[in-house]
Amino acid sequence: MKIIITGSLGHISQPLAQELIHQGHAVTVISSQPDKQAAIEALGATAAIGKLEDVDFVAATFAGADAAYCMIPPNFGAPDARAHYQTIGRSYVHAIRQTGVPRVVHLSSWGADLDQGTGFILGSHDVENLLNELPDVALTHLRAGYLYYNLNNYIGMIKGQGIVGSNYGGDASIVLVAPADIATAAAEELTGAGAPGRTVRYVASDERTPDEIAHVLGAAIGKPDLQWVAFGDAQMQAALERRGMPAPAVASMLALGSSIRSGALRRDYDQHPPKALGKVKLEDFALEFVAAYQKA
Repeated sequence: MKIIITGSLGHISQPLAQELIHQGHAVTVISSQPDKQAAIEALGATAAIGKLEDVDFVAATFAGADAAYCMIPPNFGAPDARAHYQTIGRSYVHAIRQTGVPRVVHLSSWGADLDQGTGFILGSHDVENLLNELPDVALTHLRAGYLYYNLNNYIGMIKGQGIVGSNYGGDASIVLVAPADIATAAAEELTGAGAPGRTVRYVASDERTPDEIAHVLGAAIGKPDLQWVAFGDAQMQAALERRGMPAPAVASMLALGSSIRSGALRRDYDQHPPKALGKVKLEDFALEFVAAYQKA
């Protein structure tokens, strides 16, 4: 199969490309960074250097492909994160329509079923809807949980304040996922014999409460008493604003936390859970966390 991978050599795209190449598929990896070309080719893939916002470039790259893995690279500097998702989503739709790619796997997120109250995840909701308009395509939305490596964002708080915290409490239920487990699921969906139509597949590696997360990570870094603290929305907003976070991003963070706190974010996940959890558990990720903590 000829398979297109977006996301350059990111946390998910690189192991996905490696797995597909190992299986004998012809893989093209799209990257916006010319300095990634040599590393992509070293994997045994073809490098396509260009921007996903460039609809003609994306269509030319998708031409003749049997399947495409479509993700939206984050752009934290975008003034409107949701518009950023929509722009690239429309680029994918244009390319798929023009080239007739028969199999598409879209990296989405838990909570993408909701049309409000999820902050940054609304972008994934919008892209799902855009792709759903495509006829005669075997389309899978991979709704991934909370990526383990996002927990590294708490390292500064742990070192500075000796706590972990957000605007949801330690007894909330969080769906966690490792990039490697997402890559495995994506490879299965890309190479499967899917019939035209839409499928939603949740991908998760572990399910833990914030209290459990704090306990596991704290033990790993030599802080067995590390506690998860639930902040009020106003308290968290003030803290984020002091760090210089733009107002739209602050609002998104608060909304995302609120949806975790209320349980809304995982409601559809609970109704359609994965057949099995992935291999990488929180204790496995804790080894990576220790390395990041020590470097910080």
